[in-house]
Amino acid sequence: MSTAIMNTLTEDETMLVRETERERLAGLDEDGLLDLHDRIRRARNKYVKLYRRQSGLRVAESGGRGKANPKGTRDRQKAEVFEDALARVSRAVAVAAKASAQQLKAERLQLAKESRNTTPPRPSRPPAKARPSSQVADRSPDSPGLRKRQASSRAAGARRQAGRDSR
Repeated sequence: MSTAIMNTLTEDETMLVRETERERLAGLDEDGLLDLHDRIRRARNKYVKLYRRQSGLRVAESGGRGKANPKGTRDRQKAEVFEDALARVSRAVAVAAKASAQQLKAERLQLAKESRNTTPPRPSRPPAKARPSSQVADRSPDSPGLRKRQASSRAAGARRQAGRDSR
């Protein structure tokens, strides 16, 4: 990071960037890192938005994006400074999150180890030789064609019986 860019930052912005130095990051816990990450991301987004908006407005005035580009240098450089700071904090958050996850896993495994059942299992009895009962009462085949033939046969019998009854 060049001194010229750092000199363009306000006092609050300079302090925010200095909070991302390795020594200061080492003293923060995961929640502190996430808070710092949020503040730096907001600052970066602010300057990215400013740069894009102002450059977009300058395009019409200057006649092209290439000509409008140099005038937004300060906002673009500030956005880059905060982007670098955000990368440093993101790496620190990842390291802290991984350590936290490992600690939680170790605690969970320790708790499971302490609460596991250590009594020997009881010998199991052999299963009784009971014959399983069928839940299907009618074991005759069932298909749409078979049902149709059976219905047709019943209807034919009913017609024959009706003919005999009418004599």
